Amino acid sequence: MPNPLAYFMLAIWPLVTIALFRRLPVERALILSLMVGYLFLPEPPAAFDLPLMPPLMKHNIPALTAFAFCIWKYGPQGSILPQSLVGKLLLLTFILSPVMTAINNTEPVFYGRIGLPGLTIKDALALMVQQFLLVLPFLLARQYLVSGGAQRYFLLALMVSGLVYSLLMLIEIRLSPQLNNWIYGYYQHLFGQSIRAGGYRPVVFLYHGLWVAFFIMTAAAGAFALWRQDERMHNIKVLAAAVYLLLILLISKSLGSLILGAALIPSILFLTRLMQIKVAILIGILAIGYPIMKGAHLVPEERLLTEISSIDPERANSLDFRFTNENILLERAYEKPVFGWGSWGRNHILNPVTGEIETVTDGRWIIVIGIYGWVGFLAEFGLLVLPLVLLWRESVMAGRDAISPFIGPLSLMLAINVFDMLPNATLTPLTWLLAGTLTGYAEALKAARLKRGPADGRALKWQSIM
Repeated sequence: MPNPLAYFMLAIWPLVTIALFRRLPVERALILSLMVGYLFLPEPPAAFDLPLMPPLMKHNIPALTAFAFCIWKYGPQGSILPQSLVGKLLLLTFILSPVMTAINNTEPVFYGRIGLPGLTIKDALALMVQQFLLVLPFLLARQYLVSGGAQRYFLLALMVSGLVYSLLMLIEIRLSPQLNNWIYGYYQHLFGQSIRAGGYRPVVFLYHGLWVAFFIMTAAAGAFALWRQDERMHNIKVLAAAVYLLLILLISKSLGSLILGAALIPSILFLTRLMQIKVAILIGILAIGYPIMKGAHLVPEERLLTEISSIDPERANSLDFRFTNENILLERAYEKPVFGWGSWGRNHILNPVTGEIETVTDGRWIIVIGIYGWVGFLAEFGLLVLPLVLLWRESVMAGRDAISPFIGPLSLMLAINVFDMLPNATLTPLTWLLAGTLTGYAEALKAARLKRGPADGRALKWQSIM
């Protein structure tokens, strides 16, 4: 169980966040309060569980504090909703659809003599608050991280945080993942999953070693993006930092992040800005299309398992375990496909004797479909992919010289994160922060375009819905 220091760190983080906002420009304070909080605060079960509220933890305390401070100091900055009609619908559906989930799940669920309660109005309200807290970084970034300078600082913060985190990762690679246990008094996941290839996979203060590897991969990508796109940072020191972070990724023993990095970093280095956005859109569409293909049995599971087994039987067994659980959980989700099963573990299969959950949800997509149904899935993944489409449209209309050089790399990072949510549940505050940043920038480009007036008929395309 977490020690007093874990709860103390969570309790004082609002004060740290307020201090950052008082000393730094709003965009830097927002990025640092969420990024540092995500990386160094303790994971659940360290949380404050208040009545009628979702647990307050590292994933929402920094954003909630930042939101309250910004409202108090700056007041409302225009509409809290996205400008586009599609964006408004997705955001409102994301926050409000739990009401329909609760209405459709008032009956208890029984497995033998084991029963799970039906949902009530209290559950509906708690789920709505949970969704609002989850999307808060998106709302904040959309308003305060619009400029190219904020995008540059986001990449810089990723690189510097990655360099700092790499030192802690090296300690755990050598000594085993113990930092969270030493400092906060507990191990945040199954220790056996950190043993890989005769060594250890670092976990540090995140939920799992896969999360750490994914973060260090994005930090390396951020460093390469700065080296390529920023004239002030196109030097040997930044290139050395990028290569060093790439080496840390290699010894982190995470094949998935390594494969994603092998696709992401060359795209950042060699593709044009517009091509990067197009590739990002393609990746996002594939991520949204995967559950549809899965349900239609179009995913060649046996062929994939055979190919991976020839390379690494252990990885093939892990993938087979994921596929098996996905199929069971998807079949369960199809019993309530529109709004899902809701909370209390109703989306799982339980042992009728012991009451223990027998299924495992690895990918974010199967978690969302099981709890909130296809409506919730399309709202969440659509809200994450929509800024890529908006950016592509505005980039085409604005021209190369009128847009930030950093939106291409950031678009690719967001798309890769969404794609990684298929095998893993790597939806973090940084994911929403990135999506909000790109949404706000796309809206700023559109506002500038409309102020100039349409140059030709293309400027009116999708005007009514986007």
